[in-house]
Amino acid sequence: MPPLGLLVPLAEGKVPGDLQAALRMTNRLKGDLGQMIEEHKAIVAQLENLTDASKKEKRPAYVRFAEKLVLHARMEEEVLYPAAILIGEYLRLKRNGKASSPRSF
Repeated sequence: MPPLGLLVPLAEGKVPGDLQAALRMTNRLKGDLGQMIEEHKAIVAQLENLTDASKKEKRPAYVRFAEKLVLHARMEEEVLYPAAILIGEYLRLKRNGKASSPRSF
């Protein structure tokens, strides 16, 4: 998620030099988000199957692995993807002169 690398500079009131590249990435993410969430659902369903099978086979390492991947998917869906999209929205407002610096809040 390259746009997430902009969080610190943006929080410091700095605007990245290549605004268009960041906006392209966040626009694409926003457009693809529904499909990505659906793919995550399919992946999580398979991870649940892996968890069940691993428990039956008494393979706790595999259970932990599957559980960590499920948590990773949730983190992406609930934190990382929305944060990247918000960065794009903020940059769009900033570009149009409608957003103030975070330091002025």
